[in-house]
Amino acid sequence: MSDSRPVTAFGPDFPFAYDDWLRHPAGLGTIPPERLGTEVAVIGAGAAGIIAGHELMKLGLRPILYESARFGGRLRSEIFEGTEDIVAELGGMRFPVSSTGFYHYVDLVGLDSAPFPNPLTPAAGSTVIDLEGETHFARTLDDLPRLYHEVAAAYRAALNEHADFAALQQAVRERDVPGLKRLWDPLVAQWDERTFYDFVASSRAFQALSFRHREVFGQVGFGTGGWDSDFPNSMLEILRVNLLELDDNQHFILGGVETVLHRLWRQPAACAHWPAGTTLAGLNGGATLGRACRIARRGGGFTVTDQWGNARDYAAVLATCQSHLLTTSVAVEEALFDQKLWMALDRTRYMQAAKSFVMVDRPFWKDIDPATGRPVLSMTLTDRLTRGSYFFDNGPDRPAVICLSYSWMTDALKVLPLAPEKRIALALDALEKVYPGVDIRSHIRGNPICVSWESDENFLGAFKGALPGHYRYNHRMYGHFMQADMPPEQRGIFLAGDGISWTPAWVEGAVQTALNAVWGVMAHLGGACHAENPGPGDLWPAIGPVALPD
Repeated sequence: MSDSRPVTAFGPDFPFAYDDWLRHPAGLGTIPPERLGTEVAVIGAGAAGIIAGHELMKLGLRPILYESARFGGRLRSEIFEGTEDIVAELGGMRFPVSSTGFYHYVDLVGLDSAPFPNPLTPAAGSTVIDLEGETHFARTLDDLPRLYHEVAAAYRAALNEHADFAALQQAVRERDVPGLKRLWDPLVAQWDERTFYDFVASSRAFQALSFRHREVFGQVGFGTGGWDSDFPNSMLEILRVNLLELDDNQHFILGGVETVLHRLWRQPAACAHWPAGTTLAGLNGGATLGRACRIARRGGGFTVTDQWGNARDYAAVLATCQSHLLTTSVAVEEALFDQKLWMALDRTRYMQAAKSFVMVDRPFWKDIDPATGRPVLSMTLTDRLTRGSYFFDNGPDRPAVICLSYSWMTDALKVLPLAPEKRIALALDALEKVYPGVDIRSHIRGNPICVSWESDENFLGAFKGALPGHYRYNHRMYGHFMQADMPPEQRGIFLAGDGISWTPAWVEGAVQTALNAVWGVMAHLGGACHAENPGPGDLWPAIGPVALPD
């Protein structure tokens, strides 16, 4: 009988229980007394930077934060003009409950979450799927035509055919490290160089169906929507999403996810060395430093120079920025990284994404059309320009929010050069074809909020999307915190962020790599974990990711 324990983001490449490490009463570890108060540079005030800074502070170190633009990174909650708490989530907006490391910090700062209005979920209420001009209304999968059931069943069959998925997920539930590695590690060699589309098209289940089934799968997909933008990616990337239920049971953070980081920035914690009431904000004088423009070796440590020419010396550096910025915006001394790591950082491929939001006077989409007896608008998946449209209800007497369009890759590039007003006009034109006669425009208030992450000089893309053959690159980046065998000139600078992780686009990857870096900094400065609570670096030799030959 299957285990009832929940799926968490445990492995599969490195099955270390980060949530247990965080919760253990012994704490993460200790720093030698002579190193207490040591300054460590943290480049980037996003999720990885703030979480790493918080934990380094608790160890008795002094993390100094640099931020090139806006606090929060891609956890960006933009407040609509004229309101105090009506937000558009421009970056991360849906957070699977399997992300137990991330929710540790959500709980720590006292924030609540609610189910995200994904398609065919109770939170959405109703869903409309519009493909090739044919529209279907549904509240659950049972309401959709047979073809959609066949697509869903075929993908489940493909997962079990190619990956023994049920056994894999049971090993994740049980946190069965030997069992998980026995099943997962062979899949790395089998599927690193093969695409998501190959996985689907080569399965017996999909081969027994038509091209139309694969086309619908690409447009509507599984979980939150269509995944054809990911068809060129390495199948390992998608398998992790499925296995760890990253695309299932998702919540959004009430009040805006950026609030998690703002609160953690000001959150007092019990710290070694520092007095009671110490906060990360306090150790930084209440504000981050500006853009880090140069990182260079200085003696046994580093010098970081900011945009104003101010140089400060540090014992260690943690870079959480997007990897391409380390060769474009930040002048990083080349000798600090091995050439194979530079290859990985430069070759990492990032995907494009665009979102367009409007604020409306009220959640009018819940109005019932007397002719059909259905809501006038529903969560919408379509092959039109908008791709995915989502509706956020803040209460019957308050302004509401519509994400008119969330799109990736080619669909995102279609609107890249366009001003917000033009993007909104195109989205409305597309939705009016799905919902003829529904007047969305009359409900819009204020100015739209839009984003294209690839046009932002501080991000150059939304999130990593590993291509076939990129496992080795990911392994080099993720394992960089293990530095004992590196030459001395390469030690002491660390990497973190979801782009360094095995799970790009999910904040849990930022959390886990931040905690790896915390362990790395602690070890670099002569510290260690408590024997009863070993950290990721302590267990790496035994359970680290499988290595593929070069």
